[in-house]
Amino acid sequence: MLTSSACADRACRYRLIGKKGEGTFSEVLKAQGIKNGKYVAIKCMKNHFDSLDQVNNLREIQALRRLSPHPGVIKLCEVLYDQPTRRLALVFELMDMNIYELIRGRRQYLAETRIKIYMYQLLKSMDHMHRNGIFHRDIKPENILITDDELKLADFGSCRGIYSKQPYTEYISTRWYRAPECLLTDGFYNYKMDMWGVGCVFFEVLSLYPLFPGTNELDQVQKIHAILGTPPAETLAKLKKHSNSHIDFNFPHKEATPLARLIPHCSAECVDVIVKLLAYDPDDRMSARQAVKHPYFKDLRAAELKEKQAQAQAAAGSEDGISEERVGALKIDSKSLMGSSKTQTQKAREQYRMSKQVPKKPTGLIAGAIAKAGSLSDGPSGLAIGQLGVGLASQNASQSQIDAELSIKSVAKAVSHKTYQSPYSQKPRK
Repeated sequence: MLTSSACADRACRYRLIGKKGEGTFSEVLKAQGIKNGKYVAIKCMKNHFDSLDQVNNLREIQALRRLSPHPGVIKLCEVLYDQPTRRLALVFELMDMNIYELIRGRRQYLAETRIKIYMYQLLKSMDHMHRNGIFHRDIKPENILITDDELKLADFGSCRGIYSKQPYTEYISTRWYRAPECLLTDGFYNYKMDMWGVGCVFFEVLSLYPLFPGTNELDQVQKIHAILGTPPAETLAKLKKHSNSHIDFNFPHKEATPLARLIPHCSAECVDVIVKLLAYDPDDRMSARQAVKHPYFKDLRAAELKEKQAQAQAAAGSEDGISEERVGALKIDSKSLMGSSKTQTQKAREQYRMSKQVPKKPTGLIAGAIAKAGSLSDGPSGLAIGQLGVGLASQNASQSQIDAELSIKSVAKAVSHKTYQSPYSQKPRK
């Protein structure tokens, strides 16, 4: 629970580096911890909050507390609230970039193996979120963050509880990633809308362009029909039951365009995942759990299982608290240690007691898969953070220009109210 005294103690822990981006409801700053030197992303909310209770009841904070810790969910490090100014800032771990920044301006396709690794992590994050009773409602490239081979889902400001009562807000999600049930009903949608967004993102990372770039609500529906074809009458009838009267459901007939024709460089199994994620009827749309179990990800599941088995064997064979991490740091092969003689084990214990080294993080599933597929260094370099906002624009700043300790009041002063213009095109992303 957040308290005023805790906020006061935390407020001066960071030094501002510069502004990283801005969205409709927040602005993101890059900062550095004064004591530990670690870089963080500070999301400064533009709205004012009248009390600590209001802050603690914020959906984004509640969702992150419920979902963390998880390797696929962005870590919330601190909550800073200044009661006199009623300003709120959320401190997050800093990631290198978002998916949009990864593909922006690229002329060559990313390796499908690399994309498979990212999408597997994203789907596992979605499964974790949905199993914990939360759906995101704003899945898009800007809200999916990466650092090297690691992917994390971010910006839970629009999330809702899966079991909360319908209807929900109609104009939710960014238009290009909005599911048909969100476009055609009065807020009668569910967690399957997230899976539609994942399908759109999956296609965009593979093709380097958005699948349904509609200019307005009607154009968005037309662009969906142009690719997927006009849905059957029974599917439209299900949606019409929860629709407002101003929508004309007499859509002209359009034949579907095979997705394989749009991404011919992708495998048949890869295309099959996207097709099932983009099922027009949410009842037919694949869930995150089903997607993770799709044959396309068979090799990653096998590598994951092998890693877990190796960890279990190492844990079973460890003695006197010599963990797998310690054994790895001392360059002792866990399998040989398990089968070694008593003398070898005693030597290992002695080496462990004498060592003062900090253990290295063990190599995991993703790193192992990448070692086979190749390096991940073909993406944009440097820190270009589109962190946690609604379509954040990257901006540069110099540490020499801003070198003062961060207080929550200085954060409040740094927040501006400019309209965000996306660099994705000359027009803002919808």
